[in-house]
Amino acid sequence: MSPSTYAFYRVEKKKPLAWVFLNKPEKRNAMGPQAWEEIVPIFNDIAADEEIRAAIITGEGRDFSAGIDLVEMGPMIPTLAEWDRSARGITQLFKAIFPLQESLNTIEKCVKPVICAFHGYSIGAALDLGAACDIRLASADAQISLREAALAFIADLGVLQRLPHIVGQGIARELAFTARFVDAERAKAINLVNEVYPDKESLLQGAEELALEIAAQAPLAVQGAKEVLNYCRGKGIAEGLEYVAARSAMILPSEDLTEAMISFLEKRAPQFKGK
Repeated sequence: MSPSTYAFYRVEKKKPLAWVFLNKPEKRNAMGPQAWEEIVPIFNDIAADEEIRAAIITGEGRDFSAGIDLVEMGPMIPTLAEWDRSARGITQLFKAIFPLQESLNTIEKCVKPVICAFHGYSIGAALDLGAACDIRLASADAQISLREAALAFIADLGVLQRLPHIVGQGIARELAFTARFVDAERAKAINLVNEVYPDKESLLQGAEELALEIAAQAPLAVQGAKEVLNYCRGKGIAEGLEYVAARSAMILPSEDLTEAMISFLEKRAPQFKGK
């Protein structure tokens, strides 16, 4: 195990998996400036590490995250702290949102599949983060909320763009307009999460088992499938078919394809190397 500690996150690489923990349990993992700044190097490193094939992101302590830390975000977005409603202030605030959006884009763009494990309160920015992941799981005590309408602002970090592709337009609008809390049972019913586990311990075990199942597959094919799914979202079928043909041609033939054939004939599990 190779642990790395950041100011907000704790990262453990237990090959072939990387674990990313929101690591401010004393503040219910509320997300201040470091939460956004550190996502980029963490997931760029995961993407570049050939020995890592999947990642899991979850929270230390009882809650996944209480959402954005507005007090700590003041220095990062001065116009918000100073309540500057001038044209200059509004322009600066507009531009300040883009780096926060790009932080979450880094998770979505990471070539390795990312599993989000919700537990306890998972509010506002926590759902933005989860929506940027490939797969979401939850413990039975999870309470998830697209909370921004209750705080008098628009969710602007990507959840309104991603959530309709996960739960559909009607449910996404209901969650955005009401700011209500969704328990784990309903989260599964609306496809917000794939599976619900009795408690946090079993949640993390289930996330690990799923990640290891993903990691056992041919990494070039898994990563290619993620790229195709991301690209084809919002595209027409014909455009998607052309892209997947080009993307598929990039990995055929490969050493892993040969290994898949040989292992099948030898009746053994394949040992894929991502080559």
